[in-house]
Amino acid sequence: MLVRGVSTMEATKAWPGGSSASRGGGCQFECEIDALAGSPGCFHPSLSESSHRSPLLPLLLLYLRSTMALSHSGTRDEEVREHLLNVSDDLSGSSNPGSSSFSASSSLRRKSFACVSIRNLVEPKNLLLKGISVEISGGLVYCIIGPSGSGKSTFLRAINRLWEPPADTIFLDGEDIVKMDVLTVRRRIGMLFQTPMLFDGTVADNVRYGPNLQGKTLIDSEVEGYLEQADLDASFVHKPVVGLSVGQAQRVALARTLANKPDVLLLDEPTSALDPISTHHIEQSVLELKRSGLTVIMVSHSLEQVKRIADHVCLVVAGELLEVFKPTELDCASHPRAREYLEAAQRH
Repeated sequence: MLVRGVSTMEATKAWPGGSSASRGGGCQFECEIDALAGSPGCFHPSLSESSHRSPLLPLLLLYLRSTMALSHSGTRDEEVREHLLNVSDDLSGSSNPGSSSFSASSSLRRKSFACVSIRNLVEPKNLLLKGISVEISGGLVYCIIGPSGSGKSTFLRAINRLWEPPADTIFLDGEDIVKMDVLTVRRRIGMLFQTPMLFDGTVADNVRYGPNLQGKTLIDSEVEGYLEQADLDASFVHKPVVGLSVGQAQRVALARTLANKPDVLLLDEPTSALDPISTHHIEQSVLELKRSGLTVIMVSHSLEQVKRIADHVCLVVAGELLEVFKPTELDCASHPRAREYLEAAQRH
């Protein structure tokens, strides 16, 4: 999905070509985000003719607003920028505008792997989740499978606080995410949605966006490094996002997420709308990211995909986590509902 008309970013000065004028402040940025949802409160150019309204768009907007919005105060702007996407240099080499060397492996090399603990997670409003508990070991790929409407995406979004889980149910490296600053949570836990949502401009503009909010400018070789992590050729750096295929756009969105240097990556059916070749590219990226130490939690409907990339599989049915097993154990499920789902899935 291409979002047109959001390239000025006056309040943050984060977008190439954007006005440096201070009028509008944070409200201007908020209006530009509101415009993506067609808010009647702001006039703004419409979505690209080639795009369509995704049912996940309101969640995407909420996510962008809460992770990227800046305050009206100039002093506060700098504090938020530093807090928003700040990554310890201990985790990887810091960006140095004067350096021309960059590699995908060095950009995500980390001393320790991030672990996620889920303890009796419930979704209290609609009972979509019913006491899920699982330990997500760091540096591995966990795939979440199950029937449509079983709560897989709800589970994933709780980890990123796209809805507020109960206290003492989700822990990142032993710390309750509800007690953490939400910006810190979303900096450390990146998320890629089903539908790629790119801002107008070039591929590099999109990849640089998050670091720009922090006051850092990625040089071309650094952008190329993140594209490499997303299995996209360096020749795409200066290409306009208009005209990219859906698969290419999804990989740009992945590179943009990786530029924020998360410790955990959440993927909500990232290949469901992609052709086999694009799907292969995303899967190769996931495997390479795992090798670099990133913890990956991915929702998938494809058992074949799960067999290709997962270290562990979480089977969710009707809001309950029935079993956790390895991909080689898909035929050995013990729970009756687990066997029923897996047998049906393998027939299709």
